Amino acid sequence: MTKESPDAQPLIVQERPEDAPPEWTDVQEKLAAASGLSILLVDGYQPPALIASNNNSICNALQSSPEYVKLCDPYCGDAHRQATAAGSAINYQCHAGLQCFAMPIEIGEQKDLVAIGGRTFFSAEDYRDLVERFRTGDLKALQKVRPFTNVIFSEEQKLGHLSDRLERQARSFRTKSLAVPEEPQTRLPEVRQREPLAAEPSYLRANEAVVEAELAELRSELEYRTRLSESLQHFLERISSSDPGKTYSSILKSSRELLQAERASLLVFDEGSNELIVKAAVGLATTTSEVGRMRLGEGISGSVLESARPLVVADIEATGMTPAPDERNYQTKSFISYPITIGGRRIGVLNVTDKTGGGEYDDVDLSLLEIIGPQIAVALERAEWQERANEFQLMSITDPLTGLPNRRYLEERLMEELNRSRRYDYPMSFLMIDIDDFKSYNDLNGHQAGDLALQITAHCLKAALRSADVASRYGGEEFCILLPQTPLNEAEVIAERIRQRVESTTYPHGKSQPLGSVTISIGISTFSRHIDTSERVIAAADRALYTAKSLGKNRIEVYRENLTTRG
Repeated sequence: MTKESPDAQPLIVQERPEDAPPEWTDVQEKLAAASGLSILLVDGYQPPALIASNNNSICNALQSSPEYVKLCDPYCGDAHRQATAAGSAINYQCHAGLQCFAMPIEIGEQKDLVAIGGRTFFSAEDYRDLVERFRTGDLKALQKVRPFTNVIFSEEQKLGHLSDRLERQARSFRTKSLAVPEEPQTRLPEVRQREPLAAEPSYLRANEAVVEAELAELRSELEYRTRLSESLQHFLERISSSDPGKTYSSILKSSRELLQAERASLLVFDEGSNELIVKAAVGLATTTSEVGRMRLGEGISGSVLESARPLVVADIEATGMTPAPDERNYQTKSFISYPITIGGRRIGVLNVTDKTGGGEYDDVDLSLLEIIGPQIAVALERAEWQERANEFQLMSITDPLTGLPNRRYLEERLMEELNRSRRYDYPMSFLMIDIDDFKSYNDLNGHQAGDLALQITAHCLKAALRSADVASRYGGEEFCILLPQTPLNEAEVIAERIRQRVESTTYPHGKSQPLGSVTISIGISTFSRHIDTSERVIAAADRALYTAKSLGKNRIEVYRENLTTRG
């Protein structure tokens, strides 16, 4: 079964509640809400499920997609068959790193059912790995469906508790079925009225007692998870800002509130100098500008970032480490120093201490940091580039006509992305773009019309690119686009999207052009063993562009070691 999404893409339907056991939906929804875990009731290959309660948004994104659902087929898709064959609960970890169980379940008179529960992360490492797949890997195309709106974290014992609760609730439904059997149609009306009146109050009282017991057992857990969910949602909203300074202070303020810290500091790693720099702090005796830089491996923060392992300390004196000087007036001996990384790259360190009420930090506090760590890393990476952009802006790096960064900015970014690609073995591609027969357009229509054509082309480039891509005006009618962490096959798709967009855009006087409209030619180069410097990347793309021009224009050509053409 499929349905049409707003952009006309067929999506797989996830539920068919009309086929679920009567009255079970409400029970399942309450159990899912109270446990904070996903629960699916299935009667065969899935999707669709009969009911999907508190579904993990990652699972929903994958299993709604005809292209990506095949990744889930050997796991949740086949869970009904596997659990039925086993005759008991089975546990598994799916390709996304989510922990699940599947158990045969009998509800009322329906026996061929299986409950899938969990769909939760046990470790931050599994979560980070999946985030990387959505950012730069095989799941990147699914980012547009917002897969991280309901991500679930838990621990192994909670899955066991949930399976027990499901079984107890299912038993109560079987009790109901036995207590109030369906009566023959030939029975006298007086009998039909008398027996249910005697049986129903007993069942209802028993069933209500079971439900109340479940709710009493889970109420505190539900309240805790509700507060945590609200805190995390508020956290994620508040750390997003186009101003790097606000990003730093928002991250620190929100982390401090979440972890109940009286003092906290946020340090960002400068790859160029190999040093940590304090960007924001609360509770320090001095201002952040007066705090000296710290080299990688130096002190607690430097060591934590170098090892990429968090440090949770209940009592610094018990560890043998040197406590801070008395004049700093720390109220407790407990702290957390947490390394922030993304894709193996060092981003910074978050430190929290002096827990409100004088308590000690422990693994529960660490788990909160591990949940928000990937979002902090992404926010810091964006803030870093925004800072760089602001610095370059002071150096007049914007082309005044098109509003795009100019050649100076492009060459600086290209050098940095090449260093990143060499260090982490990331792919990188580069486009050189030229407006076809632009001299003819200028000569026939005047320089003002030519300037307008350049502006329209720049707008087409910006509209066709992703947020991480960098479009710039290289000079004259030439433009360049830097595609970080982008392999050649993806670069070709992007280039074709740009070519089509320009060709289909209406330009004043466009019909007077030799090809009947304003068009562009594109040359592509990609980072490789022999194309590993700024000069070589640009030269290779320029060579491919020259070939595109010579082969008829309005086309894309790729530079591999020997130039390979593509129509």
